[in-house]
Amino acid sequence: MPLTHFSSRLSTPKKIVAKSVTVGLLIALLAGGFYTLYLHHKREQAWTLLAKDIQHYLSHYFHELKTTADALQPLTFADCSMVSSELTSRAAFNVNVRAFLLIQDDTAYCSSAIGAIRLPLTELMTSIDPDKPVDMNIIEGTPMVPGKPAIAMWFRNPADNSRGIFTILNVNLTPYLLFTARQRDITGIALVVGNEALTTFETGILHTGDLPGKPLRAASITGYPMQIYLYGNVWPVEDIQLSVLTGILSGLLGGVLTGYLLYSRSRSGKEILTGIKRNQFFVMYQPVVESGELRMTGVEALMRWEHPEAGMIPPDAFISFAEAQQLIVPLTRHLFKLIAADAPQLQKVLPPGAKLGVNIAPGHLHSASFKEDIRHFAASLPPNYFHIVFEITERDMIQEKEALGLFQWLHDEGFEIAVDDFGTGHSALIYLERFKLDYLKIDRGFVNAIGTETLTSPVLDAVITLAKRLNMDTVAEGVETAEQAKWLREQGVTYLQGYYFSRPLRLAQLSQASAIPEND
Repeated sequence: MPLTHFSSRLSTPKKIVAKSVTVGLLIALLAGGFYTLYLHHKREQAWTLLAKDIQHYLSHYFHELKTTADALQPLTFADCSMVSSELTSRAAFNVNVRAFLLIQDDTAYCSSAIGAIRLPLTELMTSIDPDKPVDMNIIEGTPMVPGKPAIAMWFRNPADNSRGIFTILNVNLTPYLLFTARQRDITGIALVVGNEALTTFETGILHTGDLPGKPLRAASITGYPMQIYLYGNVWPVEDIQLSVLTGILSGLLGGVLTGYLLYSRSRSGKEILTGIKRNQFFVMYQPVVESGELRMTGVEALMRWEHPEAGMIPPDAFISFAEAQQLIVPLTRHLFKLIAADAPQLQKVLPPGAKLGVNIAPGHLHSASFKEDIRHFAASLPPNYFHIVFEITERDMIQEKEALGLFQWLHDEGFEIAVDDFGTGHSALIYLERFKLDYLKIDRGFVNAIGTETLTSPVLDAVITLAKRLNMDTVAEGVETAEQAKWLREQGVTYLQGYYFSRPLRLAQLSQASAIPEND
């Protein structure tokens, strides 16, 4: 029962599952969210790099084109018949150039495609401004190739503003598509000049107002009135899927690991070791009253545990659990340390020779370090001040042959022994018959029967009589009423202990304890 109660206060399977699920969900959300942000950041970097690559490609292309145009500028001062072959040759060796045209006074007079012509710029379906050193425009087509969009470019002759080179560029977006192929989240690209754009979405020209919203990235071509727009999915489906999968896997792993750690900690007794390390245990002292004069002549040291999550853990629960997990020895050593730390203040409260009752579990009694632990505990207390009484619970099993020698050793060292909760276990009379004991502590169950018509009172009479015949002092536990105290005193019980006199108190409360109540 105590073990079950202890587990229910700390880490039950339901609590472990609930905590594991909560932690798993939290980890899943955090992992999925962080991974989503990480993927988005990586994609943003890739978009920026892609825009710079395309910008670099176009800048290089237009630089080469301008170099060619600058080389052709002297031809604008010559007759078409003299330069048409060179003009044709130049066009043939420039990628995507549909034609070079020589311009004089806003009129094209020589073409690399058809030779001598006479065609005003206005008839080339372009809004090129010849007053600008460099200008460009997107056109629906040319008289020779109507209906096929192209880019028109103008390079003014620096030596004569009325002359220049006009070129028609075929629009081939294949290089740009090759750039975007490495980014599956990129859905398209647009080359924008003024209010018109050539895109991978449509075969014709689009007005900028018809473009699909805000681009992921926009880049300009230095020296040319052109911009590059990249379009794509800000949150691609594959990113969301990867983030969800990462969150699920991380959550499952985190939840399983949390459950394992909680289970291991609760089952391996780490809760108790953690409690010792973090000073969650403390000692309370319950006064023991001499029945004759009703004065406090000693205390019983009782360990308590205040868990940060489960609150106060019942001592029967954590002591039984510590015994089951073989942690009773470090727990009792910790009790010894706490009592030793309180001893200087206890001296101010208790008279010299006061009895200091300390519980010893069979698991510690039979441990290899028992004698050394007892000597160390005794040495940590003020010398020759307290009279230590070790209390052995009668309902716990002890090894008879070994216990005989240990009890004798305790007596030889000047300690006394009490059998606690007498009459509640399996071997009450055997204890009294085989072991030399100094005190018999009467269980509260017998004391509670005082004044009631039960079969317990005759048993209590027999226990008291037996203790007297064995020359043992008696301590009645659980005294809660004046009637019980009066009856016990009349029966010659040596010491009284219970809520009627005082509840277990912390050291500071013990120092300020009120007087022991008088018996009526």
